[in-house]
Amino acid sequence: MAFSLKLFLLLAVVFITSEAQQRHSNISRGSSLTPANSYWLSSSGLYAFGLYKQGNGFSVGIFLAGIRQKTVVWTANRDSSPVTGNVTLLFTSEGQLILQSEQGQEYVANPSQPASSASMLDSGNFVLYNSNWQILWQSFDSPTDTLLPSQRLLTDKELISAVSESDHSTGIFRLKMQKDGNLVQYPVGTPEEAAYSYFTSWTDKKGDNVTLVFDMDGHLYLMNSTGSNMKNITDGGFPRENTTFLMRIDTDGLFRVYSHVLDQQNGSWSIEWFSSNDKCNPKGLCGLNGFCVTSGQEATCRCLPGFQVVDRGNWNSGCFTNFTAESCGNEHENPMTTIEEIPNTVWEDMSYSVQSLSGKEDCKQACLDDCNCEAAFYKDGNCGKQRLPLRYGRKQVGESNVALIKVYNTKLKPPIVEGFVPKERSNRSFRRDILITSIFLVTFGSIMMFFSIVVLHKSQFWTYRKFSTHKGHEVEFGREVAPRSYSYEELEQMTDNFKEEIGRGSFGTVYKGINLNSQQVVAVKRLGRLLEEGDIEFQNEMKAIGRTHHKNLVRLLGYCREESHRLLVYEYMANGSLADLLFREENQPSWDERRGIACGIASGILYLHEECETQIIHCDIKPQNILIDNNRCAKISDFGLAKLLMPDQTKTFTGIRGTRGYVAPEWHKRLPITVKADVYSFGIVLLEIICRRRNVVFDIPEEEEAILEDWVYNCFQIGRLQKLVNYEEIDKSQLERMVKVALWCVQEEPLLRPSMKKVLLMLEGVMEIPIPPIRNSFS
Repeated sequence: MAFSLKLFLLLAVVFITSEAQQRHSNISRGSSLTPANSYWLSSSGLYAFGLYKQGNGFSVGIFLAGIRQKTVVWTANRDSSPVTGNVTLLFTSEGQLILQSEQGQEYVANPSQPASSASMLDSGNFVLYNSNWQILWQSFDSPTDTLLPSQRLLTDKELISAVSESDHSTGIFRLKMQKDGNLVQYPVGTPEEAAYSYFTSWTDKKGDNVTLVFDMDGHLYLMNSTGSNMKNITDGGFPRENTTFLMRIDTDGLFRVYSHVLDQQNGSWSIEWFSSNDKCNPKGLCGLNGFCVTSGQEATCRCLPGFQVVDRGNWNSGCFTNFTAESCGNEHENPMTTIEEIPNTVWEDMSYSVQSLSGKEDCKQACLDDCNCEAAFYKDGNCGKQRLPLRYGRKQVGESNVALIKVYNTKLKPPIVEGFVPKERSNRSFRRDILITSIFLVTFGSIMMFFSIVVLHKSQFWTYRKFSTHKGHEVEFGREVAPRSYSYEELEQMTDNFKEEIGRGSFGTVYKGINLNSQQVVAVKRLGRLLEEGDIEFQNEMKAIGRTHHKNLVRLLGYCREESHRLLVYEYMANGSLADLLFREENQPSWDERRGIACGIASGILYLHEECETQIIHCDIKPQNILIDNNRCAKISDFGLAKLLMPDQTKTFTGIRGTRGYVAPEWHKRLPITVKADVYSFGIVLLEIICRRRNVVFDIPEEEEAILEDWVYNCFQIGRLQKLVNYEEIDKSQLERMVKVALWCVQEEPLLRPSMKKVLLMLEGVMEIPIPPIRNSFS
C-alpha cells in the first residue's frame, strides 16, 4: 500500500512537471515548434502561440487553447500561403523568430536587436524581450482582425477582417483609428473619405493621439492623450466572473464584442454588442453589380437583372453580365434593350449626367436613348445616368430612389460576353445552335460551290497580275494605308540586296536596311510564299497596322506591292524580340523591366481590341512578335494573321491560325473566335515573362515543370511562387498579382477570361483579382 502511494505521488510529480514544462511562459533561444509539438502555452493555458492548421497546411498565430473552440485571434504574415510538409518554427540563437519549411524561410518576428527570450502572456500577447526584459517586439502592436482585453488599437492602426472563418488572410473590410481622432470603417482599398465609410464614431478633431481601448470587462471606448475616456463605443462593460472577451471585425464587415465563460468547456462565444443593426450597412458586402437585401435578421445578396454571381461561394466577388451596352455608332433606338426596375435601392452616386425630368418613364427613355447609359437612378424628379459597374448597392426601406437597369434581350441578340464566370449553357440549346448553323453552312456552301465553278477559270487570270499597273487600284490602296510606297529596286538598295537577315517567320524573312535618304535604320519584311497566300498576308498586315497608331505597336513606314513582290518596311528595333530578351542566359530583364513590358503588351492589345477605329484580333501574340526598342518599350508586330471585325461584329469564324503553344483552345474546337483568343495568348506570354522561360521545355530534370501552365498553377496552389522566379528578390505581392492575372487569362473557357482592359487594370494594381478557379486541365 505504501509503495503504491509513493508510486502514485511520483507519477503525479512527473505529470505536473511535464505539464509545467509545456505551459512555461519563458521561451529561450534555440526553442522550436513542429506540427507534432506545435505551440507554446501561456502560464494559465488559456492562450497559445505556434502552428495552427489552416487548409492543407500550417500558419503561425495565437489562439485560445483553453476552450473547446480553438479561436484564432492573431496570425503572422497572414497573406502568406499556409506552409506544408516539414515545418519548423524556430526561435534562433540570433534572437529571431523564423518559420522554416520546404518552401523556404520567412520571418515571423525580426526585432531591431537580438531577442534574449520570448513569452506567451496570459493576456494573449506574444512578446520578445532583450536581456534587460525590455520589450523588443509584441503581437499586440500589429493586430489582424481582433482585439483582446487590455489591448489597444493605436493611432493610425487598423483591424482588417479575414476572408472567412477558416481563411485568416486579408479580407475586404477595415476598422481604422484615424489620426484625426475618428474611428471609421471602410472597404479595403478605398480612400479614407466620408463617401466610402459606413461606420464612424464622429470624434474627428475632438482629441489628440486617440486610441481605441478594450478593457478586461469588454468595455470598448476611445481614450485621448491625457488618458480620459473621450467616447464610449459600448455603453459600458459586461462584468462577469471567469469570463473572457474579444472584439473582432467579422467577415461580414461589422465589428462585435464577444464573451465566453471559461468554466464551460463545451460553451460557445456569445455576442454582447455589435456595431450596427443593419447587416447590409457594410459597403461592398455584395461586390460589384450586386446589392444587399435584409431578410429578417439576415443579409442576402442579389445580382442586377441579367447578371450572375461570379463565385456562388463568395458574394464579395460580385456579379457579371453576359451583355454589354450597345455600340455608340448606332444612334437609333435599339429594340433589343429593355429597362428593368429595382425600387427602394441605392448605389454609390457616380452619375456622369443628371437631368431634371418629369417622371420615371422619361428617365427610362433617356437611358435607352443614350448608348453610354447602362443604369439610371430616378428620385424626386432627378435622373442620374451611370455606367457599369455599380457598387455599394442595397435595398433601403423608405428610400424613394428607383434603380433602372438597361438589359439586352438575349433572346433577340446573341450575348456579348464579359467578365470572369459564365452561366453554363444547356446541351439542348447548344445542339440546336449547331443544327441551325450546320443547315445554313451547307446551303450557303452549295450556292458558293456553283459560283466558284463558274468563275474558277477566270480567277487564274488575276493570280499573277501586276497590281502596280492598275493606277486606280494603287491610289485607292494607298489612301487606305498611309505609309509610303517603295519600289522593289529601292528596297534592294536599302538592304544591300537583302544581305543581313535579322528574323524569320512562317510567312517571310526580315532584313536590316538603311533608308538612303534619311539614313534611318529600318526592318524590311519580305513575304516569301506563293503570291496568292503572300498577298493575303500582305493585305491583312497592311489593313491592320495601317489603321493603328499606338506606342506599343510597331510603326509601319512603307511597303512594296510590285509585280509578285510583297514587302513591308518597319521601324527597326535594336533589342530584337521579347524572345531574344527573355530566353537568353545572360543580361535578362529585371523584374521591374518585365512588369513594364507586360503592361506595355497589355496596353497595345487593349488598343487593338477597344480603342482602334476597327476592332482587331491579332491572332498571333507570342514573344517572337513582341519587339523591344532601346528604352525597353514593348511593341507588338506581325499582323499577317490579324482579323479585322466589322462594327457590328464581336466574333468571327475562321480556320485555325497562330502558333502552337499560344493558340487558344477554341481554335482547336472550331468555335467562334473573339478577342478572348488574344487574351489567352497574352496569358501564356505573361507566364513566360514572369518565369523567363519558354512555355514548353522538354529537356528539363523535373518532369512536372515541362509545361509552364501546369507548373505555375501547381506552385500557386501550394504557395511556392518564389520557385517560379528562381527565388529572385522581388515583391511577393507583385509576383502573386502577375501570376493570378496570367492564370485568369489562360482559362480554357473564353467567358472566364477577363477583357484586356481588366487585365491592364489588374496588372497596374487598380483592380482586385479574385482567386483563379481550379482548372481540370490545361490546353
